[in-house]
Formats: sequence, C-alpha cells, structure tokens
Amino acid sequence: MRNVAIMGNGPLTELPDLLQYHDQIDIWIGADRGALTIIESGLPLTYAVGDFDSVSEIEKQTIQDKAEFFKQHPIEKDMTDFELALEQAFELNPDTIYFFGVTGGRLDHTLINIQLLQHVIERNIRGILINRTNELEMTKPGNHTVTQDEQYDTISFIPITPKVTGLTLTNFYYPLTNATVTIGSTLSISNKLISNYGTFSYEEGIVLVVKSRD
Repeated sequence: MRNVAIMGNGPLTELPDLLQYHDQIDIWIGADRGALTIIESGLPLTYAVGDFDSVSEIEKQTIQDKAEFFKQHPIEKDMTDFELALEQAFELNPDTIYFFGVTGGRLDHTLINIQLLQHVIERNIRGILINRTNELEMTKPGNHTVTQDEQYDTISFIPITPKVTGLTLTNFYYPLTNATVTIGSTLSISNKLISNYGTFSYEEGIVLVVKSRD
C-alpha cells in the first residue's frame, strides 16, 4: 500500500494535527506554499510543485533545499498548483491520496478541490480530504464499510450527481433501504453509527461521504 498526501495553500487554522498522519503517509507533496507548511510541520517533503508566487524568495530557497524534487511552473498556466501536485501524485501509482490544506479561504478553490476527488476515484484510487473538523471521501456505486471514528462521529451522504439510486444504510441511527436521493436533498444528512461499523451501498450516481464533528 502506498499513501500519498498533498498539502495545499489553505489557512493553517483549517489543518488537523498533521503529525497523527505521519505513520500512514509515505510521500508528502507540497503545492506552492503548501510545501512550506509541510516543512514547518516537521514532516518530510518529497515533492514541491507549483509556481511559488505565494512565497518569498527566501522561503522558496528553503523549499528547494528541503524538497527531494522541486518543480516550478509558470504563473500563467491552465492548472492550479494543487492540480499540478495531483498530477504528480498520479505518477506515483498510489492506493490513497490525502488532500490537506484545501479548504477555507477562497470558496472557488475549496469547491474545485472537492471536485478534484472525482479525478482520483476515476483512476480507482481512494481520495480523502481532511481538515480540522471534517473528513470527506467521494465514492462510486457498490458496497462500502464505514467504521466508528470518535474524531468524526457525524456522517452525511451527499449526492454529487443529479440522482443517486438504491442508497441503503445499515447500522445507522437513521437507516435507509433502496432510497433515491436527488442533488440538494437533505434526506441523508447528519447520521450516526449505532455500532462499531456500518455499511452503505448504492447502484447509480456518485456520493460524497462527509464525516464531521462540531
């Protein structure tokens, strides 16, 4: 199993305790200023990718000195720095890609970074976005297991496509059986497990699973 994490340039107040993920992540990729965040968090920086327009020359030199691989791109480009870092992650053939530092600040960046999770699952890679109070994972039709997590005890199932069919939830406080949920519906929001684990399945569509805490 190879797990890769990408650090974006979001506000530091949105980040969880990164050191708790140290043992489960094999490679850290910094997107622009996210590379500096990795360094300052005491984590190993393997790749630094981006145009680096959000760091000073001194900070950029620090990033170059610490990164095993440094790839600078022009400011005028067709991809965001984070998407460039994601393309780098794909080249590593990982089993899971974690997104950090991609929420807060500009809402357009937050929304597009969530949508980038779809590029991940299209390659049959798990994509997990984590911030201080949420853990998001986009899923495809099939059977899935969710385990109890004290950090994120509220679980929502949000349709990303116009319609999700056959949604079934077991071992949840609010169970569902073969339900059709349309985009914008609140039917499958704010649920909780009633056991150490639960399952969910569906036949058609894409579901964003959001684990959160207050």
